[in-house]
Amino acid sequence: MKSLFNWLDAEEFINRINKLSPSTPALWGKMDVAQMLHHCQKPLEIASGSLKPKINKLIKFLFGKRAKKQLLSDVGFKKNLPTFAEAKIVDQKVFDVEKAKLIKLIKEFQEKGIAGLTNDPHPFFGELTPVEWDILQTKHLDHHLSQFGV
Repeated sequence: MKSLFNWLDAEEFINRINKLSPSTPALWGKMDVAQMLHHCQKPLEIASGSLKPKINKLIKFLFGKRAKKQLLSDVGFKKNLPTFAEAKIVDQKVFDVEKAKLIKLIKEFQEKGIAGLTNDPHPFFGELTPVEWDILQTKHLDHHLSQFGV
C-alpha cells in the first residue's frame, strides 16, 4: 500500500497531479479538474487540524463507524460517495492555483509526517491512528486522480 508519509510515494502522487491539465475530463462525477484539486485539499487540511468541518452528529452516529471500516479496508473508494459540506465544490476554481495548493499540502503532509497530524479525532470517523490518517489520505487522492485518468 502506498503511503504519503513515504517520500517516493508522495512524489508519485505529485507526478500524477502534474499530468493533469485544465481541460482533463472526469471519467465520472460532477466536479471539473480544478474543483477536484480543491476538494482533495480538504482531507489533508482536516488531518493537519487547519479545517474543522461541521458534521451532522446523527449521521456520524449512524454511519461513521461503518464508513470508517469500509474506507480503511483494502477495497477502493466507491464512485460518487457523499461528502461533507466544505468538500462539496460547486463554484469555479483556478486550475493552477488549486494544483499548487494541493501539491504544497501533500509535501507538508509527507515532510511533517506523524508530527504534522492533528491530535483531534476525525470529525466523522472519530479517533484515527497515524496509519489510518495516512490510508485515508492516500486512498482519497488515488480515487480522485483515477477519476481524471491519471
